[in-house]
Amino acid sequence: MSKSPERPEAREAPLREGAGTPLRVLIASYLEPEHVARIRAVDPRLDVVYEPDLVPSPRYAADHTGAPLTRTPEQETRWHALLADADVLFDFDRALTPRLHELAPRVRWIQATSAGIGQFVKRHDLARTMPHTVFTTASGVHARPLAEFCALAVLAFSRGLPVMVEAQRRRRWERFAGTDMEGKTLLIYGLGAIGRKIASIMHPFGLHVLGIRRTLGKADAAPPDVDEMHPPGALRALLPRTDVLALCAPHTPETEGVIGREELALLPKGAIFVNVARGALVDETALVEALDSGRLGGAALDVFAEEPLPVESPLWAMPNVLVSPHSASTSDAENGRITDLFCENLRRFLVGEELLNVLDVERLY
Repeated sequence: MSKSPERPEAREAPLREGAGTPLRVLIASYLEPEHVARIRAVDPRLDVVYEPDLVPSPRYAADHTGAPLTRTPEQETRWHALLADADVLFDFDRALTPRLHELAPRVRWIQATSAGIGQFVKRHDLARTMPHTVFTTASGVHARPLAEFCALAVLAFSRGLPVMVEAQRRRRWERFAGTDMEGKTLLIYGLGAIGRKIASIMHPFGLHVLGIRRTLGKADAAPPDVDEMHPPGALRALLPRTDVLALCAPHTPETEGVIGREELALLPKGAIFVNVARGALVDETALVEALDSGRLGGAALDVFAEEPLPVESPLWAMPNVLVSPHSASTSDAENGRITDLFCENLRRFLVGEELLNVLDVERLY
């Protein structure tokens, strides 16, 4: 892998020259007025600019992409002027990201509203074109909703929710038996903020929790609610013990395609599979085969090889599959949590302290 340009330390991010000159912060995606007010209240040295008419309107709570937006020529001129004068961006303008290095030459820090921005930054070559800009992620913000989605999936498949829904639809009374989670084994691939939250929610159900983490030293203690810690190389040895496999690792060259036909075949018959990471971590064709054959008892998928999921995908019609349109992380509390993170990082930025969640442009997370 070629070496990326050296990233600046947060303390080196320059403020504007001249005593008392405000730092221009531009909010580039929809944010509720109360959260904008909280950002403005962080420090009088901030000039926080938010013009809702110039950013896409949200289609649902915490929608940072928004509905398609066509600005008038006057609005586009105004927006370009705001970008050109910004020192800090709250979120990316996704439509203009390929030109961001030209349009926003002053920007020294961008706070993303997503945790998984590594591939996005790589795809747009931002580390090279914006070598003096620090990128921070929203890591941790989405941990609880994603962990709750995992719990939903395990409860649904272990207690037979798909069977109940189908029987109710047909008005058919037919008793059946579910299975308890107590005593089962959960393997979490990726013990970042999301993986640790999954462990904290699932362990009290009586599951034996295994965790795989990329870096694992001899002195590393297992996080609370994780019974065993293992390196990535132990994956195949652990799969035969795994009743529930949860993927929540970032998409990197090392994790791409980590779950394929051979790995799925190692899982016990009837295992449950949950993917809240990225579709690229899984061989989707092999996954469909494992579900169709009955080797997998169920799959809860929030991410896919192609998004939106094509209408011809067999996953849509499978009774043992829960399809979530990349929405498991989205919560009506999300913007408040992102604002908490951004406000803390603004305070750190102003005094030259290290920022939280700085993206490593080599590792992509």
